Amino acid sequence: MTKPVVVLENIQWRQQDRLLIDNINWQVEENQHWVILGLNGSGKTSLLRIITGYLWPSKGRVHVLGQQFGKVNIPELRKSIGWVSSSLDHQIGNGTDSALEVVISGKFASIGIYEKYGQEDTEQAIELLQQLGMDHLKDQYFYHLSQGEKRRVLIARALMANPKILILDEPCNGLDLFAKEQLLKMVEAFAKKSNGPTILYVTHHVEEIVPSFTNVLLLNSGKVVAAGEKRDMLQAPLLSQTFQIKLEVTWVLDRPWIHVIG
Repeated sequence: MTKPVVVLENIQWRQQDRLLIDNINWQVEENQHWVILGLNGSGKTSLLRIITGYLWPSKGRVHVLGQQFGKVNIPELRKSIGWVSSSLDHQIGNGTDSALEVVISGKFASIGIYEKYGQEDTEQAIELLQQLGMDHLKDQYFYHLSQGEKRRVLIARALMANPKILILDEPCNGLDLFAKEQLLKMVEAFAKKSNGPTILYVTHHVEEIVPSFTNVLLLNSGKVVAAGEKRDMLQAPLLSQTFQIKLEVTWVLDRPWIHVIG
């Protein structure tokens, strides 16, 4: 019997007088990899920040990895969650850390390394870089890397602490077609691992949904349009409602592609 990884019950979040997350109920089970899909401003990143405890809901209950918020040490819980976002490029990119040092910093969830680490940590970081095809650049300054290379290093960094949940928040943002497809191949490979983390992947690009993703949460204006198994969710009526434009969906090599028809 699988265990829930994330449970959100009647979640609302207000900012001043604006209701930005409206009565969301959502459950992520073990052995599922979810895509959170919606327009910019639909509440995708806000929902992730609630799951990681950086935002506190105005109403509702949050359970992550079997722990109820309000009864758990959230900074400690965050050590079990890896987060990759394009915004990290800028936070890390101005320093003089090498790619290897950036990965090692993931053990401490820090920007830079301020604690002691050993040979075992270095070997683990190199192994992660190898898995992502980046070990040959381990000694390069992070800020010298291309956008696609940086994103792969950040995925390795997120995996350094052996997280149980891996959040990928629009990881393909700013990447060219080649770099995007290379990154998606890496995501697909990690999603297939039987002992890997549960992946929550945020995007507004349907074509980024690689075959190993199992489920989709559709959001519009802070509300759930639908949530469930991938093939059931990626239907023209539901996607048209999510993106507020009439669409058709086609599938090529088990990946969805959308076409605007009106």
